[in-house]
Amino acid sequence: MAKSRIILDCDPGVDDAIALLLAFASPDEIEIVGITTVVGNVSQPLTTRNALRITAMANRQDIPVYAGCIRPIILPREERGASVHGTDGLGDLDVPDATHEIQGQHAVDFIIETILREPGQITLCPIGPMTNIALALIKEPSIAGKIKAIAFMGGAAFSPGNTATDAEFNIWIDPHAAQIVLSSGIPMTMFGLDVTRHATLTKVRFEQLERDSSPIMKTAIAMMRHYGSGDASLHDPCVTAFLIDPTLFRGVDAVIEVDCDPAGAYGRTRATLVENGAGKGLSVCHVITEVDDTRLFQLIDQRLRLL
Repeated sequence: MAKSRIILDCDPGVDDAIALLLAFASPDEIEIVGITTVVGNVSQPLTTRNALRITAMANRQDIPVYAGCIRPIILPREERGASVHGTDGLGDLDVPDATHEIQGQHAVDFIIETILREPGQITLCPIGPMTNIALALIKEPSIAGKIKAIAFMGGAAFSPGNTATDAEFNIWIDPHAAQIVLSSGIPMTMFGLDVTRHATLTKVRFEQLERDSSPIMKTAIAMMRHYGSGDASLHDPCVTAFLIDPTLFRGVDAVIEVDCDPAGAYGRTRATLVENGAGKGLSVCHVITEVDDTRLFQLIDQRLRLL
């Protein structure tokens, strides 16, 4: 399988941090062209700080970090991720600040410029709210036909959400952005709660990770323990794991629509299954519904030990 050249759009976040570390540990399968940040789990200044801290922790200061949107496209949303990810977004651990700095270019402009320079070569991997991606499509609509694919974490096609409106958190933060991206016609793979709830770190798996762990591994485990009071769901790492080994996952094709009505089920994703090519002319998304969680855990365990 050819190496994936990606832009990883994120809102770190503990599970974002694990997704980043998994990508760093997989250079044969993944080349990160740039990391872009967005408001989500915590404020954008914190998500940007955390992206820098994670790259420094893994000694990957060579990967540029671009700060993105500080709020959703239309309606401001309360930031609720601190109760899960800690006030700093990384479990309130003593993760050292980075000495390198963010790039001067805005994340949206970096996305546009990169896609135009390398048409058909770049996969976008949003694992937070899709605000940056949506604004890039609004600002330069021509990139829709030049993006190789999008693999994203978000939504709940066939299962309950995890917010008050029964939406999944990433989509709930900016449903208007999600609807723009999901209706763009770009080849898309969705990792929603349908699958990520089955990708968990149990007590036994935590104990296995802790055996002979490196300093980076110890920090990652501490973050995940803060993040998972019981079993910790590996939401965002599913996206990077898919790029490494797509045989870990199975799914179905569907058209996904997002409820953008504040008086309705705000942020809820609604799926209509598409069978036998019936979705021609529609924005069809491949919705991942199954994961071999044993092999996924083995992959994460093996790769993080390489850092």
